[in-house]
Amino acid sequence: MAAGAEFSPPYAILESSLNSNSKDNNSNTNVGPKLKGENLDDGDGVLNQTSNAKPPRHISLVRHSMSSFALCAPADSDRDDGSVCSKAPSDGNSGFQPVFRSGSCAERGPKQYMEDEHVCIDNLPRHLHAPDNFPSHGAFYGVFDGHGGTDAASFVCNNILKYIVEDPHFPSCAEKAIRSAFVKADYAFADSSALDISSGTTALTVLIFERTMLIANAGDCRAVLGKRGRAVELSKDHKPNCSSEKLRIEKLGGVVYDGYLNGQLSVARALGDWHMKGPKGSAFPLSSEPELQETILTEDDEFLLLACDGLWDVMSSQCAVTIARRELMAHNDPERCSRELVREALKRNTCDNLTVIVVCFSSDPPPRIEIPPTRRRSISAEGLNLLKGVLDGI
Repeated sequence: MAAGAEFSPPYAILESSLNSNSKDNNSNTNVGPKLKGENLDDGDGVLNQTSNAKPPRHISLVRHSMSSFALCAPADSDRDDGSVCSKAPSDGNSGFQPVFRSGSCAERGPKQYMEDEHVCIDNLPRHLHAPDNFPSHGAFYGVFDGHGGTDAASFVCNNILKYIVEDPHFPSCAEKAIRSAFVKADYAFADSSALDISSGTTALTVLIFERTMLIANAGDCRAVLGKRGRAVELSKDHKPNCSSEKLRIEKLGGVVYDGYLNGQLSVARALGDWHMKGPKGSAFPLSSEPELQETILTEDDEFLLLACDGLWDVMSSQCAVTIARRELMAHNDPERCSRELVREALKRNTCDNLTVIVVCFSSDPPPRIEIPPTRRRSISAEGLNLLKGVLDGI
């Protein structure tokens, strides 16, 4: 949390950055900005339109963080108003208790500036200084892929959790609180006269209570679950060419040109970018509303990957899960695992900033998956003759 930022009652928050475990390193580079006449994508989804764009407020090269927290068993929660809210699971795995161990790596990559932000909070009640009657243990993670400067990504990263916990629906109906917080953060950023409101950011957040995980996404960051070696995508990339997004954009008067929203932005949803939006409260082709996905963690769920498109541009979800599982089996260190994913993306010549968060759900490394040998089956002469007769009849 940015210095001076505080939560209003009922919860107070530590007066430290949400990225308190991260380290920023500055460095010089010979990579120059892309100018208007080049008609090139800057790697974060924005076509450069001005030759005198201001540099971001800070330049980060590499950031890493790691922490751990064990969640307790789930407890049931009910609502009186009939709204659909997250509820603790009641299946046969009710005794499963996830152990949260997260690590992250963020690197500037080949770009001139680092415009990504991220947050890792493994012990949400402690971070919020929550009272004893706080309904459950939880965690919070987020990746924010900025473009056009760092103002939007930094503002949303430092304030989105605040808007979630201050919402009247939190924590009884976290889904409503998250949806409202995304829009509120977008509007609050538009009112920040000291910031460049033409900058923008995608936003991917993960809020976990007990075993219930809520993923909220606006943009093209991605959340992928590692489930016994299988990749399960928990978010959808909001690209303008996506059929549902293109239909929504065109219904609201926008156009998709060469894969870009209004010929300018390569994502269909983002916070900020107020030069592309209309009056607050109206529907825009560029939406800040997130799509939410809820999942219940089980013993088969080994880890979660959160990353910006700098990773997914050069790596499939399954490839990332395979690499992450191999690394965790070797050393069981989520931070080293995140660094290896970033290193692999750089080897594959990604053109963007890179931010990767790895969240493990067990204190043990993923187990080796053994495929049982299959028994060789043979067909008898009688069966062979029967099959031959059938085929001859056909």
